[in-house]
Amino acid sequence: MRFLVKVTFSLQKANAAAKNGFQVIQSILKQQNPEAAYFLPERGNRTGLFVVHLKDASEVAAIAEPWFIAFDATVEVTPLMLPEDLAKAGPVIAEAVKTYA
Repeated sequence: MRFLVKVTFSLQKANAAAKNGFQVIQSILKQQNPEAAYFLPERGNRTGLFVVHLKDASEVAAIAEPWFIAFDATVEVTPLMLPEDLAKAGPVIAEAVKTYA
């Protein structure tokens, strides 16, 4: 299953990483092998957005812990759906609309 991982770095730790050419970030990304990786400033912090595949909820620790430990980062993990996934969910959505709308 695909997940969006949002990593908000401690500014102090990210600045230290910048001085070293972001080698730690490259190492973590090599290990995690995201489908996509983007970096942006958000609310004054360095932030990374990564799309990863996880088979099991226990894999969240393998994704989050390197960021926690190396960067004192906050990590948010959000499930993603492709259009095909949304189409499969159609009957459940229709039932919820019928029941609760």
